[in-house]
Amino acid sequence: MKTEDAIQHFGGKKIDLAKALGLSPSAITQWGETVPPLRQFQLERITDGKLKAEPVAA
Repeated sequence: MKTEDAIQHFGGKKIDLAKALGLSPSAITQWGETVPPLRQFQLERITDGKLKAEPVAA
């Protein structure tokens, strides 16, 4: 899942994504291009599947 896609889902602002996850906006900035795997699963849950977590390699 791309960080930009997650930001756009929450209105295009890092602060809104951060609030949804209980994080600071600076934490979102540290992700880079891709949302960390555990945060992807959290986003999939709180968006009722509108955002999909990528499969984790074994």
